[in-house]
Amino acid sequence: MTDIRPIIGITMGDPAGVGAEIIVKSFESDQLHTQCRALVFGDAVRLREACEIVGSTQKVRAISDPGEATFERGVIDCVDLKVIGAGVEFGHVQSICGEAAFRYVERAAKAALAGEIGAICTAPLNKEALHKAGHMFPGHTELLAHLCGVDEVSMMLTAPGLRVIHVTVHIGLIDAINKIEPGLVFRTLERAQVTLNKIGIAQPRIAVCGINPHAGENGLFGNREEETKLVPAVEKAQAMGWDVSGPLPADTLFFRAIRGDFDIVVAMYHDQGHCPVKVLGIESGVNITVGLPVIRTSVDHGTAFDIAGTGRADERSLQEALRQAAELASKV
Repeated sequence: MTDIRPIIGITMGDPAGVGAEIIVKSFESDQLHTQCRALVFGDAVRLREACEIVGSTQKVRAISDPGEATFERGVIDCVDLKVIGAGVEFGHVQSICGEAAFRYVERAAKAALAGEIGAICTAPLNKEALHKAGHMFPGHTELLAHLCGVDEVSMMLTAPGLRVIHVTVHIGLIDAINKIEPGLVFRTLERAQVTLNKIGIAQPRIAVCGINPHAGENGLFGNREEETKLVPAVEKAQAMGWDVSGPLPADTLFFRAIRGDFDIVVAMYHDQGHCPVKVLGIESGVNITVGLPVIRTSVDHGTAFDIAGTGRADERSLQEALRQAAELASKV
């Protein structure tokens, strides 16, 4: 019988963080094996150390290519990049760990583009370590866009009852406001429309956040950014028959979205979109990169250096990211 479960490649993230621990814990779950066939792009030596830390009896099987994976219960198949050795210290920024995190993602992207895996699910990396290794990307989103040869992507966060897609992400607030323009806003709306269509929402209800308090209050706040930067994009989308509302005041919009009035919120900058999602619970949040030629989901938390190596890391965000990766891969 043909196994229809999608193959998901999990990148191990920064070896000094909690990535290996939450991966090992997730592989213990019956749910993971029901939803997909998972393998890891990382360092087998670190996964074995993580098994000892969390008290797992699972075996780590080092392989050189995704095609060698057997997906046996109790065995973690790892495409072993051999970047680090045993005993790398947890909880500290290290250039070797930044290099490792980069190499894991690079290899997973190559496999996804070649059709060897159906989706990528990423454990967290550390941006400072990435930069110390000479890879000057603000984060996974921009790194994957580069590796896939894509000029522009969007970050979409999900939490129970809420989806948020960002117009800008990893830039300062003043720079974000300067960068926002009707073309960028419209392309973000388009990525939201297409993505929700793919997961089965035929006519998604899309709400657009204002930039200023109260969405500018008809010009009372700001420099009419809503009228010049957002309204043209909203009107263009509406003319195409899309169900787009806004710009709307962010302070009430997220309440309305969680209540069920909208399927997705378009946030203008990082904290405007991230804060509501993380208030709902980091353990259940998922980050999805929209606009890539491959599927990529991720945990919605960082490397947690403060607890790395203790076995206390919560794997629920990774489990949800894997579930959504499997769901998206099954529908493409």
